[in-house]
Amino acid sequence: MSYFTEFFKLASDETRLRIIILLAQQELAVCEICGILNISQPKVSKHLAKLRDMNFVVDTRKEKFIFYSLNINNNIIGELVSNIVKDIEEYPQLNEDSIRLKESEVYLKECKTVLND
Repeated sequence: MSYFTEFFKLASDETRLRIIILLAQQELAVCEICGILNISQPKVSKHLAKLRDMNFVVDTRKEKFIFYSLNINNNIIGELVSNIVKDIEEYPQLNEDSIRLKESEVYLKECKTVLND
């Protein structure tokens, strides 16, 4: 029961819910999430740390970036997240995020440019 409680506590924050839904669709680097959600890197990192601490996301280092992916080990929660993604048009903010997700490579390229300067 505590797995459900912790998940819903974390998902009750709009930004964390938006991150969960993005990561259900695609693995992303912090800078991509920042660009898609239009929020600062410290805020994104804080939310990701909470999700990582509860083992709802996992991180993988690739070159200079850390990529995050969703790590839902519960079929009920996994199905809930999948259903939200499947009907994403029903949720205006999540749908807008999903549309911006298609531009994620642009945000990653911008980060690479900044790092190389």
